[in-house]
Amino acid sequence: MRFPSPPATKVFRRVVVTALAAALLAGTATHASADSRPVPNAAAGPDRPELRQVIQEVVDSGYAGLQMRVHDQRGDWVGSAGVRKLGEAAKPPTDGRFWIGSSTKSFTATLVLQLVAEGRIGLDSPVAGYLPELGLDRRITVRMMLQHTSGLFNYTGEYYNDGTYVPGIPATGKEWVDNRFHTYQPEELVRLALSKPAKFAPGTNWSYANTNYTLALLLIEKVTGRSYAEEMRRRILGPLGLRGTVVPGARTRLPGPYAHGYYRYQDAGQWKVVDVTRQNLSLLAGAGDMISTTQDLQTYFSALQSGKLLPGPLLAEMRKPDPRSTGLFGQYGLGQYVLDTGPDCAGIVLNHDGSPPGGYGSLMYSTPDGSKTLTASLTMGDAAVDQSVVFPKALDKLIKAVFCGTS
Repeated sequence: MRFPSPPATKVFRRVVVTALAAALLAGTATHASADSRPVPNAAAGPDRPELRQVIQEVVDSGYAGLQMRVHDQRGDWVGSAGVRKLGEAAKPPTDGRFWIGSSTKSFTATLVLQLVAEGRIGLDSPVAGYLPELGLDRRITVRMMLQHTSGLFNYTGEYYNDGTYVPGIPATGKEWVDNRFHTYQPEELVRLALSKPAKFAPGTNWSYANTNYTLALLLIEKVTGRSYAEEMRRRILGPLGLRGTVVPGARTRLPGPYAHGYYRYQDAGQWKVVDVTRQNLSLLAGAGDMISTTQDLQTYFSALQSGKLLPGPLLAEMRKPDPRSTGLFGQYGLGQYVLDTGPDCAGIVLNHDGSPPGGYGSLMYSTPDGSKTLTASLTMGDAAVDQSVVFPKALDKLIKAVFCGTS
């Protein structure tokens, strides 16, 4: 697959973080009053009836709510459909915060590649050389870690090629619901994974594993001598002015405004629904724990694709997908998927969606030049739907509406 050449650029340097951003990142935002704020106007630019229609259709397929932002040649459009909270009439806020799940991986990969650009990490160097205390297989390189070709066991559970399933930390069902406020340490998660059999020899196959990106967090902290959260603020959040984005650590509350997310599970043969707006995502440190907004995801992903965060050669490396990774989102590069939408659409679209264990889903899509983007948050409700069927159809509708001009 070929891409437009990204513009040559210097890696972003630090800028001063504003007082408001610092307050948000320190977790000092008030929650009760912010949660009840009125929803802002649905559209920042021209009205887009076709987009309003498609987000309503997606919600009608079984979601509690959806907030979406589109940026293209017509400007910015934001809208929401569904409800902010079950039993209430208010729509989700269009500037709401949400758990972004594995969209976090794109941010983490960008941090690692900035350190590669500075010569502090080698893309094809063994990760074990930087983290000798973990006893990693020396064949695992930084590239393999970022591209999910390391073969490392996924600490939330792993299916092996012979059909065997080896459980990890509970991330589904009643076990997760009962344990969703537990705090994990990143090294604890990685060591659990290393105590299990590797799925395959490094570099010989592809398999998505949260372990790779929690390992990347440890790598960032070891090389810089600073916390992952601090490096995220210094290198990405501060320079881009991402005031709604937080690395929460063990904090469980979303800064307001936000829409509520729900989780449906079985308990003793009975189906139950629980509000999981509050959850502790230290379970997915570096791999799926961040909080953001559709505006911040748009700003970040557009900046990344247009060459403002990485030099051109490293941005090109991010866009080299492993052909063994073909799936719903395309093929996996370094911290992002490469999706070919075809000649009748936008061609290549870069993306990284995400979902924490329950309640929320995030969408983050961009053309290679950063000029057209789709960012969104889905909130789950109490509908008895099969997400493996409903989500692909919903995603297809949204991608076609934004990148093909049809719903």
